[in-house]
Amino acid sequence: MASRKIVSFDWAIKNILRDKANYDVLEGFLLALLKEKITITDIVESESNQDNKMMKFNRVDILAINSKGEHIIIEVQYSPEQNYFKRLLYGTSKDIVDNIQVGEDYLSVKKVYSISLIYFDVEAKSEGLDSSDRDYVYHGKVEFTGLHNGNKVKINPTYLVGYDKIKKDDINIFPEYFIIPLELFNDAINDDLDEWIYAFKHHEVKEEFKATGIKELGEKLDYISMDAEQQRRYNKYLEDLASDRGTLELAELKAEKKNSFKIARNLKELNAPIDMIIKATGLSKTEIEEL
Repeated sequence: MASRKIVSFDWAIKNILRDKANYDVLEGFLLALLKEKITITDIVESESNQDNKMMKFNRVDILAINSKGEHIIIEVQYSPEQNYFKRLLYGTSKDIVDNIQVGEDYLSVKKVYSISLIYFDVEAKSEGLDSSDRDYVYHGKVEFTGLHNGNKVKINPTYLVGYDKIKKDDINIFPEYFIIPLELFNDAINDDLDEWIYAFKHHEVKEEFKATGIKELGEKLDYISMDAEQQRRYNKYLEDLASDRGTLELAELKAEKKNSFKIARNLKELNAPIDMIIKATGLSKTEIEEL
């Protein structure tokens, strides 16, 4: 069946989806992910608008506010970074602190959702774990359980002022995290969320996709429908992104090489056989002999 090629989601975040007329795209994605109808009332300035090369190309984010005043941080990130999870925690914590004034009642604290579309793997490889057993959507949230019986504790709404009229089995105002490593998705479409993940991974919306908002995604992010100036800016963005990623990869290779030389020197001082040093570091015989 026919499909529609679309621009990358990270470029759309910066140039298309901040327009109120296009909120329906994000609302459709959030419905598929959170299994709850979301109405976005505002999108505010976020870190991705800072004039910083690494911020602009390695990570792009958007901060949306829904009709309940909850904050939703959606980000796209290409390269891994040290302390990735600490940075996610900092991001949600900072958002909470930034949106409550000193002396203000805690009623003003709103729930935060952190949603990350990433192009690297954050899961440690487990020996014997088949790739088909691995998931491509991770969800983390705070839950209280009984220390002795292990039962999940249902939060008493009395201690959540302002939430007492919400009829939910599980009332949880703590931040929630969704991490979606796109490259782990095996392209098998089983539900609405899979359609969205496929579109994000391949920059393509198939004609048979039926998820709420997915048609709008295809129409509003359609590369062919953009005018010549928009296409020029998008192509320039892809060129800059490729250049930036190449620079990052080169820096990582240099760091790895430097570490290999350090290990090789230490092994030589211990009079380790050169074959062992080659195997341990990946360096050539010539490189090791020249140390």
